[in-house]
Amino acid sequence: MSEFIATSKQAALASTAGRNAIRQQVRQLRRQLTSVQQDEAAINLLARFSSNEKILSANHIALYLSNDGELNTQLLINWCWQQGKQVYLPVVHPFTPGHLLFLRFDENTTLVNNHYGIAEPKLDVRAIIPPQQLDIICTPLVAFDHTGARLGMGGGFYDRTLSHWHQHYQTQKASKPYPIGLAHDCQQVATLPTEPWDIPLPEIITPSTRYKFE
Repeated sequence: MSEFIATSKQAALASTAGRNAIRQQVRQLRRQLTSVQQDEAAINLLARFSSNEKILSANHIALYLSNDGELNTQLLINWCWQQGKQVYLPVVHPFTPGHLLFLRFDENTTLVNNHYGIAEPKLDVRAIIPPQQLDIICTPLVAFDHTGARLGMGGGFYDRTLSHWHQHYQTQKASKPYPIGLAHDCQQVATLPTEPWDIPLPEIITPSTRYKFE
């Protein structure tokens, strides 16, 4: 029994090391993109985003503000506003560690930096929407593979947010909020080591491709 526990711990450590190595490698690739490449990627992403039938039919869309070389989402946010769609941003939950709130975001929203140094709306209970009332959650990610497996920064925020969706989507195929990952093309890897709590994505959009996964 002790040998089994030791082997399990070793496997977990190896998986964690592998995931961290992928994070470092892909984040470095992302940071190396020039401002011209970033601008072109944002424009191409908008073309795919704005023609996506799920996005077109959605009224309440959660996005995020770009950080650490991520695809610039401001064009997507502006397009949603122009289409009369409500935009929401994630806020680190002040009382429940590892969880997110989603707050309405518009041109008049006051932004503050959270303890990760990422801008988010200043907490206002009047602007909160329950995740199940969102039509779409656009999720950031560090890396993804050909199965739709998603590797985030390691905090598990989006995995927790999407766990309810995943449980129902497996049987109903119509659960909300529907998640769509956004990523640079360079963020795709051959295979990701996964953990039981990881939530795979049904769809990922890059500047060049729309991926759909079973």
